[in-house]
Amino acid sequence: MTPLVQAEQAVLGSIFLDPGQLDRLSPWLRPDHFHRPVHAALYAAMLKLRADGHPGTTGKSGDPIPLSWVTDTVREASTRTRGLTASYAHSLISACPRPTHAPVYGRMVLEGAIHRSVTQHATRLHQAARADAVRGGVEETVHRAQVLSDVLADLAHRWGTEPRPVLPPASNTSPAQPTQPVDERVLADEEFLLGCLSARPDQLLDVVGWLRPGDFADVGHQQIFRALGALHHRGEPIDQLTVLWETQRRGVLSDGTLDAERVLRICDPLSLSGVAQHFGEQVVQASLVRTAASSARQVRALADDESLAPGQLIGYALHTLRPLEEVQRRLQAASGTEPAPPRTSGLSAASPPEARIGAARSRSRPHATAASTPATTAAPHSPVTDRPTRRSPS
Repeated sequence: MTPLVQAEQAVLGSIFLDPGQLDRLSPWLRPDHFHRPVHAALYAAMLKLRADGHPGTTGKSGDPIPLSWVTDTVREASTRTRGLTASYAHSLISACPRPTHAPVYGRMVLEGAIHRSVTQHATRLHQAARADAVRGGVEETVHRAQVLSDVLADLAHRWGTEPRPVLPPASNTSPAQPTQPVDERVLADEEFLLGCLSARPDQLLDVVGWLRPGDFADVGHQQIFRALGALHHRGEPIDQLTVLWETQRRGVLSDGTLDAERVLRICDPLSLSGVAQHFGEQVVQASLVRTAASSARQVRALADDESLAPGQLIGYALHTLRPLEEVQRRLQAASGTEPAPPRTSGLSAASPPEARIGAARSRSRPHATAASTPATTAAPHSPVTDRPTRRSPS
C-alpha cells in the first residue's frame, strides 16, 4: 500500500471519527483529489450529508458521534460506486492515527492530486503535439499548452503558493531525449526558405524579427541561416559563394555538419524562389510543435518525481514551458497577431547603419598600423587576398 493510499484512508477515517474536520477540509479539498474512486465517493457523500444537515455534523465538539454518520455515509457513497461495505468504513477509522491531523493528511492527498493532474495534462500536450506534427497546424497544441499553464496556476493558488517559474536544478533535469525523426515536408520547407533568402536577401527583413536558428529542425539548416544572418549583419553581399565561405569560416564544413555541395544546392539562385514570410511561418509552426513535445516530456518527468513538493513541481514546470511560450509569441508576431519582441542581438529588422557595418568589418581586418585606412572607407568588395587569416567568431 502506497503512502498516498494510506493518507486517503487516514483523512476519511479522521472525518468518520470527527465530522467537524470537514470545516477545515472542505474549502480546499475536493472529491476528485482522491486517487481511488471509492475514496472520492465517500468524501463526496460526507460533503453532501454535511450540506443536508446530518445530525453527525451538527453536534458540538466532544459529543458522541452517532452510528448513523457511518452507515448513512456508506449508503450515500454506494450510489456513486460499487462494492462498498460498512466494514471498509470501519477499516478506514482504524487506519487513522490521529483525527486532529486531518488537515495534514488532506494536504498529502492534495499533493498526490497535483502530481497526477500535471502528469495528465502534460501527457495530453504531448499527444496533441505529436498529432499536429502529423496532420499539420498548431491549434490543438496551443490549446493544450494554455490548458496546462492554467492548470499549473490554479494548482499553485490551491496549494497556497504563487505560480512563479523556477529553474530546476541539474538533478531534476530530464536527460536528453533521442532525436525524433523529422518529417520530410518540414525539411523541404526549411530548404525552400533558405533558398528564398539566398536568392532574395531583401526578404531577410521580413523574417528576422521572429525567426531564429533554433527553429530549424536540421542542424545544417541552422548553420546556413546563421551564415545568412552574419553576412546581413555585416552588410556584406549574399550569394552562393559568400554563404559557402561564411559556413567555412564557422567551421561547419570541417566538422561534417555541412558539405560544400549541399550549401551550393540550397543557395542555388536558379532554384524556384518564393515568399520567405510564408515558409518562415511554416518553419516556426513546426518548431512550436517540436518544442511542445519536448516541454511536455520534461514536465511529465518532473511530475513523476514523487520527492518534489507541489510548489517545486509547479515552479519547475512553469519554467520548462517558457521556451514553448517564447516560440508561440514569435509565431503570433509572424502571423501579425502580436508585435515582434525587440531584438537585442543577432539579425536586425532594419538595414544596418554604416557605423555598425564598419565595426563588423573591422573585426575581420588586420590592424597593422594606426595609419591604416579606416574600415568605413574601405571598398565594399575587398579581394580575397585582403581577407585575414584569423576570423572573428561572428
